[in-house]
Amino acid sequence: MGKSLMLGNEAIALGLVEQNCRMICAYPGTPSSEIMASVLQQKKRLDCDLHAEWSVNEKVAFEVALGGSWSGLRSAAIMKQVGLNVASDAFFSAAYQGVKGGFIIIPADDPGPSSSQTEQDSRLMALTAKVPVFDPSTPQEAREFVQYALELSERHELPVMLRPTRQICHAVQDIDYHEDFSTEMPQVKFDKDPHRWAATPRDRFRLHVELNQKLKQIEDEFAESPLNYVEAGTAKIGIIASGMVYNVVRQVLKELNYDAPLLKIGTPFPLPQKVMSDFIADCEQVLVFEETDYCIELQIPDRRNVRGRLDGTIPSAGELTPDVVGKVLAELFSKGKVQVATDKLFSADSGLVAAIAKHQSPPRPPRLCPGCSHRSAFYAMKREFGKRTLYPGDIGCYTLGTNLDAVDTCVDMGSGADIASGFYHAHKMGRTGRSGGKERPIMVTIGDSTFLHSGLQPLMNAVHTDARFVLLILDNRTTAMTGFQPTPANPEEANGSPGRSVSFPDLVRACGVEFVRELDPYQHDDFRNVLREAHEHCRSPQGRVAVVIAERSCSLHEPETVENRPVQITEECDGCRYCLIAFECPALVLSTDGSRVDLNEDLCVDCGQCIDSCHKGFIIPDPEAAWT
Repeated sequence: MGKSLMLGNEAIALGLVEQNCRMICAYPGTPSSEIMASVLQQKKRLDCDLHAEWSVNEKVAFEVALGGSWSGLRSAAIMKQVGLNVASDAFFSAAYQGVKGGFIIIPADDPGPSSSQTEQDSRLMALTAKVPVFDPSTPQEAREFVQYALELSERHELPVMLRPTRQICHAVQDIDYHEDFSTEMPQVKFDKDPHRWAATPRDRFRLHVELNQKLKQIEDEFAESPLNYVEAGTAKIGIIASGMVYNVVRQVLKELNYDAPLLKIGTPFPLPQKVMSDFIADCEQVLVFEETDYCIELQIPDRRNVRGRLDGTIPSAGELTPDVVGKVLAELFSKGKVQVATDKLFSADSGLVAAIAKHQSPPRPPRLCPGCSHRSAFYAMKREFGKRTLYPGDIGCYTLGTNLDAVDTCVDMGSGADIASGFYHAHKMGRTGRSGGKERPIMVTIGDSTFLHSGLQPLMNAVHTDARFVLLILDNRTTAMTGFQPTPANPEEANGSPGRSVSFPDLVRACGVEFVRELDPYQHDDFRNVLREAHEHCRSPQGRVAVVIAERSCSLHEPETVENRPVQITEECDGCRYCLIAFECPALVLSTDGSRVDLNEDLCVDCGQCIDSCHKGFIIPDPEAAWT
């Protein structure tokens, strides 16, 4: 036995290993990334015989894990909430076909959102797909729910969702653990059954009927489950809460000194209707707190005395933080003429508020790291093609090219090339139609991991439809945004063992691209020349899509790859701010009086890239240092 302070994600990983999960696949994405990282640590520490991989995308992760489950192994697929969109085709189908070994899908939701393009609720996706859901409220519960989920999955032969939110993933809690769990390898065998594993539409109808019957059985089990329980109270206004917000509600009720009955729901789908209806019947009014949307509330048949997101009592977007919950409860109680201690609710220390206001620094948006080669690539594009060019972008740390006016669009993983195709064909029609107009260059940026995730199909489509644009693959040799996970282009697997790397030039040429160039974006002049050559290829009668691979290791992940090229800002600097705006390196800072730009030595990595950003020649090589 032991005890360790763990992130929620680490606790989930421990639960997977403890429950003898043998096939674990993931695609990195905040707030889920640490789960697989911790699985790999546990695998190494315990010398477990399990397969763990960073898959090329979420659909692949889901389907590889599903194959493990169909072979009889306990399996898991891990991703963030928008990654479930990518895996949704397999997710919906697997609910009908079912599983053999326990199969758990873990999409980490991002209320807020803090690092996602949407704050969608994965529980609603599970409700639509008819997949049971477990909704933990603490890291310890998340670890324990892994066992419940896998056992339920095997008992009913269904995939099951464990849905943590960001606050659960990144919360820290003391976790008791032991190492006397089973390490016995189950029998690995795939039993052929075409009517199930390769079901035709006629079979799918039968499987759907069986799925509905299983969900009814699971609902009856959830009605008796210790994961759903009532905390008694004397007030007539009752509260239903699930997930992390359950803890918030309990704390706020304590602050308000209000004794409300509280129903905790740990299994929001299928909702235990009898538990729910009995609780509502005992209250004059019920308030439902859940994140991120209204999964529980939507399943309540009679909502006449129910308040929540659907009627606007609770905000329809955003995280349910203590101040949000406190305001909702205080307002509701005051309407019911209930005296609550609102004067003590979230009262801040006046001295602390004054000190914060006095020393408040100006807001700083997120920026690319010092020495990042993406900055050099964006800067070269802007200098060569200017503002009139269209710059479709993609998902990754390079989305921060928006700060440099070099990213105009960002939809989802791999969308940049598709948006570029749409732009090209639309503007082509516009030039030949009544509106006329000149041709506009199109420069697309996509990262190496994103290109392998979902960039190949858009590129093939663009080649097939004769779209004309330059695709710039920003290859920094890692998945930098989410924690430096390897990609299939790296020569090692997730656990660090040797693997086979794929070639970007070979992949691109296989898609039918004729113009392919690889170049280090640190070579400013040469890089601009290649971009110009690529654009000319697109404009030529025989030209098509052109691809430029900007290849340089991430300066944060592999700092040793940055050459030693210290710079100096001369006394002549007049503070015009061009370098701050056009190049936007965090190591370049405006002086206190605004008269000049200075170099922040603590942030500078001596890459020398900012020299080209001063058109007046005031940033120069340090004359006292030897460049390498």
